[in-house]
This record gives sequence, C-alpha cells and structure tokens, in this order.
Amino acid sequence: MINQEELIKELDFRAVKSSGPGGQHVNKTASKVELYFNIASSSVLTEIQKERLQNTFSTRITKDNILILQNGNSRSQHKNKSAVINQFLEMIKTGTKAPKVRKKTKPGKMAKLKRLRAKKIQAEKKQSRKNPLK
Repeated sequence: MINQEELIKELDFRAVKSSGPGGQHVNKTASKVELYFNIASSSVLTEIQKERLQNTFSTRITKDNILILQNGNSRSQHKNKSAVINQFLEMIKTGTKAPKVRKKTKPGKMAKLKRLRAKKIQAEKKQSRKNPLK
C-alpha cells in the first residue's frame, strides 16, 4: 500500500490565473492549481509502480517524467488544491494496480454440441445442393 502522506510531500504546486467562474475576480487572482509530480525521482513508489504509471498515463506525462494535473473549477485556490490532490491520489490508486490475470477456459459440452449440430446442418444443406448426376 502506498503511503499517501509521503506521496503528497513529493508534490509541487503552482497557482496560475484561471479562466472560468469568478467574473472580474478571475483576472486578479491565481486560483487555478497545477500539480507536478516527478515519477522518476519518487522514493515512495517502487520501480514496477513507476512503470505502470508511465504506461497508464503516458499522455499526461512530459518528456522529463513529470505528471501534470490541473484544477480550476472553483473560485477558491484551496478547494482547487484539495480537488487536484484527490484527483492525483485516485489516479495513483488506479494506475498502480496490477492487471488481472486472465484465466483460460475451455468451451463447455453444450457449446461443443451446438457447434457440431450447426456444422452437420450446414453440411447437409451443401450436400442437398449438389448435382446428383455427378
């Protein structure tokens, strides 16, 4: 299990001016929050978890292995920061999960019988279409 508090300590935040709700207020304040997480230098994640994150979120990761998330939904910088942290933790949770191993299954008896019956019917159809003189 990943220690969330240690993970949050490794995050960098930047507040920037945002579009969206706020009217004239939006032009004066930096309420949008950007979260930066360097995957390669993380001491909390294992190498396997880092690889899984890079594969899962390859479109959100820069060439420098930095995951960038943004949130500017609210007028409040604090709300945006907590929202982007929650989004990040949820992404980490889903991105580091091991994929389920597929269990190979064999077709059942009835499925085999049904297939053979269908083949037999098809063969009889073809046989009945043949020219009897040949």
